[in-house]
Amino acid sequence: MRGAVAALTLVVGSTSMLSACAPMIVGGAVMGGMVVSDRRTSGAQLEDERIELRGTNLVKEHLGERVHVTVSSYNRQVLLTGEVPSLQDRQLAEQIVARVENVRSIINELGVLGNSTLMQRSSDALVTGRVKAGLVDARDLQSNAFKVVTERGTTYLMGRVTMAEADVGTQIARNTSGVQKVVRVFELISEDELRALQPKSASR
Repeated sequence: MRGAVAALTLVVGSTSMLSACAPMIVGGAVMGGMVVSDRRTSGAQLEDERIELRGTNLVKEHLGERVHVTVSSYNRQVLLTGEVPSLQDRQLAEQIVARVENVRSIINELGVLGNSTLMQRSSDALVTGRVKAGLVDARDLQSNAFKVVTERGTTYLMGRVTMAEADVGTQIARNTSGVQKVVRVFELISEDELRALQPKSASR
């Protein structure tokens, strides 16, 4: 794995879930008069898209259909989730993605087991939608500061957030129906850094 960034935290916690939220997601739009803005620069957003596309294509090219690997990038920090048949394939997938230009670090959460079924992946997509809905509904929380990925009932939370936001987002995920475990992969920022990122109020 490439050099870790000091602000990056990886916290693993599991819990059984009982409550549910209604699915809904919003991002990069004006909602209720509030401008929802991404905390990454526009360049970082484009770079994350390139990393995900390039990483996914390279993994398919080298490992083919025997693996199911999802490449998720946020601010050039990459999360690998899914399934591979062997430890060798797990390491190889990480090495392949690490060669993609501008990748800063990799968190390898690939499981060594058989590929998930279409039904499992559909269930994971539904769970991700529920978590995103909970983030949208949360008061005083910018939902688009979070990136949500779910694999086999485990929900991964990424984003540039304060410690307080990380704790709120984690609690929302833990209270979401279908989430079996929550893994936090955050780039933590201070309250001062958050204030500096806030858009200036438009004069009327």
